[in-house]
Amino acid sequence: MPITKFCFIILFLWFINGNYSFAAAINVKDNENSQYSLVHIGVVLDLDSPMGSMADLCINMALSDFYLEHPNYRTRLHLRRKDAEGLLNTNIAALELLKRGEVQGILGPQGPTEDKFVAELGGKVHVPVISFTASSALPSAQNRYSVRTIPNDTYQAQALAAICKGYEWPEVVILYEDTDYGYQFLSHLIKAFQEVEIGITYMSSISISSDDNQILKEFNKLKEKQTRVFLVHMNVSLGHRLFVLAKKAGMMTEGYAWIITEYLSNFLNSMDFVARASMEGVLGIRPYVSRSEKLDRFQERWRRNMVTKKSTGSIRDFNVYGLWVYDTVCSLAIAAEKIGPVNSSLLNVNTSKNGTDDTNMKISAFGPKLLSEFSNTKFRGLSGDFQLINGQLKPPAFEIFNVIGTGEKTVGFWTLDRGISRELSSTGEPTYSASTKNLKNVLWPGDSVTRPKGWAIPATGKLRVGVPVKNGFREFVNVTIDSATNFTNATGFSIDIFLATLPWLPFPINYEFYHYNDSNDINWSYDGMLHRIPQMFDMVVGDTTIWAPRANYVDFSLPYSESGVILVVKNKKPFDMWIFIKPLRWDLWLAITLACVLMGIVLRLLEHRVQNTNEESIRPRRERLRMIYWSPIAVLAFPERSMVANSWSIFVLVFWLFMAFILMQSYTANLSAILTVDQLKFAFSEDYYVGYQEGSFMKEFLKEQLHIHESRLKSYSSVEDYHKAMSRGSKRGGIDAIFDEIPYMKIFLKKYDSQYKMVGPTYRTDGFGFAFPAHSPLTSYFSRAILAVTQGPNMTSIERTNFGPGYSSQDPLSSTVSQQTSSLTFYNFGGLFIIVGSVTLFAVFCSETSVGRKFTALTALYSQMCFNFISSKFRSRHNDREESHEFIQDVAGPTSSEGRDVSIFEEPLSRGEEEIYESDQQNDSDSAEVELASINEERNS
Repeated sequence: MPITKFCFIILFLWFINGNYSFAAAINVKDNENSQYSLVHIGVVLDLDSPMGSMADLCINMALSDFYLEHPNYRTRLHLRRKDAEGLLNTNIAALELLKRGEVQGILGPQGPTEDKFVAELGGKVHVPVISFTASSALPSAQNRYSVRTIPNDTYQAQALAAICKGYEWPEVVILYEDTDYGYQFLSHLIKAFQEVEIGITYMSSISISSDDNQILKEFNKLKEKQTRVFLVHMNVSLGHRLFVLAKKAGMMTEGYAWIITEYLSNFLNSMDFVARASMEGVLGIRPYVSRSEKLDRFQERWRRNMVTKKSTGSIRDFNVYGLWVYDTVCSLAIAAEKIGPVNSSLLNVNTSKNGTDDTNMKISAFGPKLLSEFSNTKFRGLSGDFQLINGQLKPPAFEIFNVIGTGEKTVGFWTLDRGISRELSSTGEPTYSASTKNLKNVLWPGDSVTRPKGWAIPATGKLRVGVPVKNGFREFVNVTIDSATNFTNATGFSIDIFLATLPWLPFPINYEFYHYNDSNDINWSYDGMLHRIPQMFDMVVGDTTIWAPRANYVDFSLPYSESGVILVVKNKKPFDMWIFIKPLRWDLWLAITLACVLMGIVLRLLEHRVQNTNEESIRPRRERLRMIYWSPIAVLAFPERSMVANSWSIFVLVFWLFMAFILMQSYTANLSAILTVDQLKFAFSEDYYVGYQEGSFMKEFLKEQLHIHESRLKSYSSVEDYHKAMSRGSKRGGIDAIFDEIPYMKIFLKKYDSQYKMVGPTYRTDGFGFAFPAHSPLTSYFSRAILAVTQGPNMTSIERTNFGPGYSSQDPLSSTVSQQTSSLTFYNFGGLFIIVGSVTLFAVFCSETSVGRKFTALTALYSQMCFNFISSKFRSRHNDREESHEFIQDVAGPTSSEGRDVSIFEEPLSRGEEEIYESDQQNDSDSAEVELASINEERNS
């Protein structure tokens, strides 16, 4: 017993000694107030809350420490405390403190609603309202008397977004406290994550009053999602329950990632052993406070004061909020001392004209001065550099820590100017880093050292792959359902592409097919199937077109098929046994036939006057006249034979051959076009009935983009249905054209190639792709795998397996799109017939009429006279040149070495040449005489 009493006495003396300075300061403040100029400051706190209890003790310690260190200060802060819980009590307490001008500043409204009212009240009476909790309202430009001595939540949201971006997590789920501050902080998070392009797949609000079953139900819902990164923003009491239940739900295992905000991080020391143990592997951030000797002494005195202090609060240890409270009080004391002693009669001014209706409320004259000095105060406090910027604390560095067991390990830091770093360093130029590779190793949930990829297959263990049940085009997707087990099996081109991509994924996937439209409802649609993501399906595999309106609620992989929508119409000009006559129209064929007949008649007229006096003639006259009827054709078949003798006949045949060759070449070109080109230009009629595929997006496409009325649209499900409808035509209840995507139409044309053709332009779509939930990480993995498959060697075999030989997505579309070639008409060659006809008539006129013959004879005579005249002129000039040369020779003398004269002119004509020349002249004169005699004979007759 004596030993027990002795120990009790020693412990009692130690407590007395530890708290002597604190009690002495309080006594000095209470007993010697008359020696100092007092500045009254109101304090409104909820002392039953962890924050209120911690803030109250920190305020007392700050006053004690500060005035012990500065005993010569002439001013003293005098606190007027109000213990208030809830909105109503806080507002009443603030109103009582401001009545009659009792306080020149207010500390501590803790909630955003209370803080907002008190801040507006302080702005009216010019009293600064200073808050130091995260849940306090933001300062506004309209009320400069509202001050927050904590940093803006925007910086914390940016730090959280930078961490998620650094770990390459594509999306997160946010769990937040269902309070005003929770919603307020959520807006900062959404903006920060949007800036770094990280998706927020789900936001779950949890109320403080939620029981464990409600929280577990929410966890079961989250386990069905692919996202495995959870960001938690809630207070310590709710966070304590959340992580215990998360571990119970199996969500604190390998593959999960949990991040907590400073709202929970700053109070981890207040959590019990069970809650801390359940948080192993959690990553958190909080404002960084550098260690110092002064902070160590403060922490030691804090523990001693917590033992002696009788408080109902649940706070066990101080955190950065307590340090900010401590530094705020010190800053207020410094600001009050800078103002200096002030006469109490000058603290307030008359309020009758200053906007306050309550006569008990007075405008403070000291408040603006206190706010100005307080805002400009800078010093090194327990929390670090204390400086206000725009009514808020300067943004600090954030510490990134990892919960390991019941302890913590700092793995790095985040600052506004340097980003993520392993250590804090103030040397060198600041370079921003967004990489987490320099951070220390992190122990993740489940004792894993491997960074979670941020997503996983849902808790069911198998990927739910949706496939459509359809009646037609089963080459793409063919679904069979076991009636006994309801097991779904799928085959086809789209399924083979899906199966081929699985080996290219960097992780294994277990999947199971789930069918859609098992009742074969005619009103089913691909859009309806896509809207079942992610409730029924984790992804959809099938001939699903990548279309812009669908991208509003699902994500698509890269396409694995051809893209485009095209029009198919009936081939109205099939090849037949009479195709050789199609290059020319009937009128042109008739014109050519008549021209041949007329040409034979003309040649018969021209040849009947020719006498067979030439012994070397190829054929006798009678036989030559019989051949004349066939000469327009025979002259083409036997160009080497002389079929005519009259010069006018030869003249006519020259132009006939000119026209014949043009017609032959045009016939050949047009026949080639008919045999190789079907139709390229096509005029779509508004009266056409158009078919489209059942369940596809084509109905909306045709209505919205091509503006085809709905009454002219008909849906079909298979190739056979298309063919039957096109065969009937719109007049018999069918259709005139089909609008569908290229892969479907290539299958259609492959089966009915000679009867249909693609026409018109190709309308842009992006082809077939796999569909995923919005922001799904699977999208990028499958897109890369699709590229590997479609550009690999197995693509051709996949196509041949499903579509048969001859089908290839690499074939150019131009080989199937064609243009109709029209027949040539008489009008197209009208000018040519006019020329040949005119020449023929002219030849008949000149040969068979007296006027024509006279005209021909006179033309020949005048032509001969012109020729003789030109020839005589030439001979005269030739003689002049000979005389000139003789004169030059006489002057120059002989030049030959043999003594003979050598002339530089041409030698005289030989005897044979002279005879030919004389004969030509004689013939010319004889022909002229014959012509003159014939003219005189005609005149006499």
